Amino acid sequence: MNSRKRILIVSGHFFPEEFKINDVAIEWKKKGYKVDVLTSVPTYPLGRVFDGYVNKIYQKDEYKGINIYRVKAVTGYRESLIKKLLKYFTFMLFGSFVSIIIGRRYDYVLGFNLSSLTDMFPAVLIKKIYRKPLVFWAQDIWPDSVYAYGFKKTKSLSFFLEKFVSFMYHNTTSIAISGKGFEAKLRPYVKRDLEFHYLPNWADDLDMNMKPFQFSLAPKIHFTFAGNIGKVQNLENIVRAFDELPNEYLKKSQLNIIGNGSNLEKLKKISYKENIVFHGKKPREEMAKYYKASDFLIVSLVDKPIFSVTVPAKTQTYILAKKPILAIINGDTADIIKDNNLGYVSHPGDVEGIKDVFIKAINADEYQISDFTKNCEHLSKTTFNKNRIIECLEDLLVKSKN
Repeated sequence: MNSRKRILIVSGHFFPEEFKINDVAIEWKKKGYKVDVLTSVPTYPLGRVFDGYVNKIYQKDEYKGINIYRVKAVTGYRESLIKKLLKYFTFMLFGSFVSIIIGRRYDYVLGFNLSSLTDMFPAVLIKKIYRKPLVFWAQDIWPDSVYAYGFKKTKSLSFFLEKFVSFMYHNTTSIAISGKGFEAKLRPYVKRDLEFHYLPNWADDLDMNMKPFQFSLAPKIHFTFAGNIGKVQNLENIVRAFDELPNEYLKKSQLNIIGNGSNLEKLKKISYKENIVFHGKKPREEMAKYYKASDFLIVSLVDKPIFSVTVPAKTQTYILAKKPILAIINGDTADIIKDNNLGYVSHPGDVEGIKDVFIKAINADEYQISDFTKNCEHLSKTTFNKNRIIECLEDLLVKSKN
């Protein structure tokens, strides 16, 4: 590939926010591409502008030789639905103005569709106006996710969303999906002959040579959840199930919750056992020591149709850590754990079932644990291999212009 080829990545989030698209941009830059990014001022996950940044309508900065075009972000969206909607439409509007100005210069456009599909509108504009090939890497599904987050499915809203989603996907050259279940959800909105490409997320880089964190002085079976603590993570059922374990199991186990989020304080109020410990948010680069100290890692989401096709990014990180997994979740993620024998699975709405998998995990022998570990290692080297996935994304871009 000619090293002078130019790629524009359109994403609602980019460095210093921590998402997989950062790695994609860096790797393509190393290969000799001219990589630029259109994004917003960084605010995720706390909903406020990062230190060192000014929330201007438009600005340009640089990261490892990558030009970053940033537009104004709406803050305070964690506490306000109206501000969250404004955040999406602000990027759609300001990003579109910038895309019209800079879009002509690129050979390829990649849309990193992390959440709201409105974030991809600037990319579609470039495709429509300048006839540039456009690849979407879908991490979310509209319109399903709109309803999953509490919007009532009215006739008028459904009509608008159906038209908008069809317009967006009909103007993509190629689509990569992060979950296999995405295809059935998105098929009605794409051109009949469009091919879907399964390119899942990979694990965060982990330094497993770190010294393990000491969760407790006494030896225990340690269960760990790490990540955003919101309503959809289903931690209330997990805490309730752990609380209700018989004393013989509670004495030899501990539930560790690492992270921050909108549901943290409510979660603390329903937790009354000493061996449920909240550790707060920890730096990503230090997470390996917490994974290493854990016996089982927990991935969970509430029981809603949209989440049956969602594979939380932490799943791949847990697999890379080579730790057995408790999957309190339905759909694609549960299938990955069951089909590859990586741990135990329970329905997210079944508190008794969650208790049962805690007990199974506490009773697991060294041979079962060894099998889980070996299977995790194999999957990290194959399906969830970072270099393979980034190369496949590159191939999609190249082929999209042919």
